[in-house]
Amino acid sequence: MTLSIFVLTLLGFQAPAAPPAIDNQRVQVRELDGPVDSVAYDSVWVSRAGHATFLKKGDKHAAEGPGILIGLKDFKVEPLDNKSGYPAAFPRPGSKKLLENARVVVWDYSWTPGVPTPMHFHDKDVVVYYLDDGDLQSTTPSGEKTVNLYKPGMIRFNLRDRSHTETLIRGKQHGVMTELK
Repeated sequence: MTLSIFVLTLLGFQAPAAPPAIDNQRVQVRELDGPVDSVAYDSVWVSRAGHATFLKKGDKHAAEGPGILIGLKDFKVEPLDNKSGYPAAFPRPGSKKLLENARVVVWDYSWTPGVPTPMHFHDKDVVVYYLDDGDLQSTTPSGEKTVNLYKPGMIRFNLRDRSHTETLIRGKQHGVMTELK
């Protein structure tokens, strides 16, 4: 720590917080590696180890290693009917529900190399926290393919109202998906 930062810290000044990784109408997502005295929103803490915890606005968060804090803003969307003919994205074979309440459903899922997920429909917006190094190929019902390269700690916000299948084409990949109600 430099002398100037030490003096400012003694005087009660704090360094500005890093900008959020994602900040939109629905969520504010921050990367964290330490305690928080008071969370600004109802939030979901997702650790790099793949654990999830729900925190009410104002709760303290104890340090438990690196992860993300998903602040849930008070922006409501009407429920989306699934008219796609495909099953909902979750639950899917091999997924594990970590928690559910009135605001979110949090899922743990590991992709299997070369094995596509069933074609599915996302009826909810979702925050995905990728925990491994692996590339996923997304294929739409019309056959359009997109390859996405994911590294450990990457975060994505995906809008609802989309259908696709996913295939792990390189490495290994494990993620925690937080569906927003």
